[in-house]
Amino acid sequence: MHRLIHQANPLRPALLLLTVALLGLAGCRSGATGLPYTETFDDAGDWSSGEDAYSIGQVVDGVYDFQIIENDVSRWASAGQNFGDGIFEVEATAVAGPLDNGFGLLFRANPETGDFYLFKISADGYVWIGRYAEGAEDTTIVGEHWFESPAVQQGLNATNRLTVRAEAGNMIFSVNNQEVGRVTDNTFASGDVGLLVQTLGGAGVRVQFDNLSVRPLD
Repeated sequence: MHRLIHQANPLRPALLLLTVALLGLAGCRSGATGLPYTETFDDAGDWSSGEDAYSIGQVVDGVYDFQIIENDVSRWASAGQNFGDGIFEVEATAVAGPLDNGFGLLFRANPETGDFYLFKISADGYVWIGRYAEGAEDTTIVGEHWFESPAVQQGLNATNRLTVRAEAGNMIFSVNNQEVGRVTDNTFASGDVGLLVQTLGGAGVRVQFDNLSVRPLD
């Protein structure tokens, strides 16, 4: 298990320090995986999972169920795949805990180094799009830190669909089919796909993910 530190985001004062960890490192890292890739979480497959004092992540009842037990903690789990260009998509539903949270999709990830792009939202209507390097927040690549968006369906039990269209360094980000940002960034060319949940305003955040896919570009 990799344990990494993420410093505070000044525009989200509830966030102090985040411990970012990969749950049960798994999967291949050589070569690109064929598309399309779909995951309905009907079985565990190659998804990393595990439990520690801070979190529980597991495939159960047709979803990836991710719980963060402590405050100011972040965890991510990966599929053990390798993708470059494509349309990345997942459905995410916060089902418990405070609305001041963070959850979403990471892609072009290297679990060994902690490098990845991250597209996440909060249940109180915010979006964050950025880049991590060596497990620590490197920079936001769209907007300035968290920004509010009407595209996000707020509240518990509200399902949001996160979509990224990535073609080389050109990336377009959408929530519920509404574009929330686009950028050109060539830092990471390929890597794993994964899911992330973090606590910002209190412990007990639980998010369920379903219908993850990576499709070829149209």
